[in-house]
Amino acid sequence: MTSTYLPDKQAGRDAGPPAPAVRRDRGRARRRRLNWLTATGFQLPALVLFMGLVLLPMLFALYAAFFRWGGFGMPSDYVGGENFTRLFQDEVFLGDLWRCLVLVVLSLVVQLPFALAMAVLLNQRLRGRAVYRMLFFAPYVLSEAITGILFGMIFAPDDGFADQILGKVGLDGLGGEWFADPSTVMATLFLVMTWKYFGFHMMLYLAGLQAVPRELTEAALIDGAGPWQRFRNVTLPLLAPTLRISVFLSVIGAIQLFDLVWVTTAGGPDHHSETMAVTMFQYGFKRYQVGYASAISVVMFAISLVFALAYQRFVLRRDLEGATTTMRGDGK
Repeated sequence: MTSTYLPDKQAGRDAGPPAPAVRRDRGRARRRRLNWLTATGFQLPALVLFMGLVLLPMLFALYAAFFRWGGFGMPSDYVGGENFTRLFQDEVFLGDLWRCLVLVVLSLVVQLPFALAMAVLLNQRLRGRAVYRMLFFAPYVLSEAITGILFGMIFAPDDGFADQILGKVGLDGLGGEWFADPSTVMATLFLVMTWKYFGFHMMLYLAGLQAVPRELTEAALIDGAGPWQRFRNVTLPLLAPTLRISVFLSVIGAIQLFDLVWVTTAGGPDHHSETMAVTMFQYGFKRYQVGYASAISVVMFAISLVFALAYQRFVLRRDLEGATTTMRGDGK
């Protein structure tokens, strides 16, 4: 008679892992599912809001850009790429692109260096520097509407505060129609932008400067480096990540500039201070050419996206790689 008896070791292997190990595996799987459900539950409200207020409007704007649509009912008059063709033949929009470039260059050449200089100054041991920091940052806290109304009164022709001050010091010939003159409106607008936003960048630079190890600057001082050499060879390289973020925010802000221009000039005189966002608003909510305004919004988004991806790829790459390496090192 043939025996069906198996050795104890073979029987144990066929029976699988012991019961405690099975329970541990099931417990781990249950915890992973619970963690996933918990994370999803916390993220779901934000995802719903993002889809409803950002993603779906973006997709609908892209859809409406291919229609001649006045904003009432659903788009039905399909025109293909006619809105985009018209866009790049529109002298106003082409002027918007030029003015956007001018604002970007002025921001990088004037506004950000001025903010950096003030940050370096206020990072020194200076009596009352906390008060100065608060005063310089305060304009950024004000809304763009309040800022626009304030400077609209300051630069009002003849009886504005700026003209009165110039008249009292004998420079009344320099006054004039600040926002009303095509030759001065962009310079005046940029002055207001600098007053409004330089405090934000100054605070970014201050945070970066305070992260620079004092030992390095002291070592450079001992080696005989002067103030400019210490700043150029020690402080500036360590401040480079903050500078790159500041440049990115400044460029994106110039591309999407709207509310400050709308309150101060509404794009005038004769479109000489108009930006892409103002042109989009004019066509969409004043002339009811929503299809054409949607095409402008799509182009604005495309310009911002291309710049952001290129900037991240070629400029922020080192910072992102450093952050990833640091996180991996902490994980070990």
